[in-house]
Amino acid sequence: MERTLLIIKPDAVARNAIGEVLRRLEGEGFVIRELRMTTLTQERARAFYDVHRSRPFFADLVEFMTSGPVVPTVLEREAAVTHLRKFIGETDSTQAAKGTIRREIGTDVQCNAVHASDSTENAAREIGFFFSDNGS
Repeated sequence: MERTLLIIKPDAVARNAIGEVLRRLEGEGFVIRELRMTTLTQERARAFYDVHRSRPFFADLVEFMTSGPVVPTVLEREAAVTHLRKFIGETDSTQAAKGTIRREIGTDVQCNAVHASDSTENAAREIGFFFSDNGS
């Protein structure tokens, strides 16, 4: 079994879509192993998205991810990382396939409802970021 991280982003939380996202994930065979609601500080959001620091959208991403609560979730299943990435859809919700979480719940490239780890290595790092002694 493989583990990965999914974050329900502030736009989906504000739209009361937490239950819908979790329902879809469980229906797809993911097992929820850990879950919490938190609000990221500017410092923690910058640290989490540090890989994007030089990108023009970095400041907007940090602002968005600190605009309200998020729900980081540890998911488990066979091939969790690749399956989840396909299941949630393209980053830009307007380009995501019909039936994916991002297409059905997100609205655009930033307000795309969820974040998902893109590799097993990043999944381990991201899970540790949220679910360790300093992960709140």
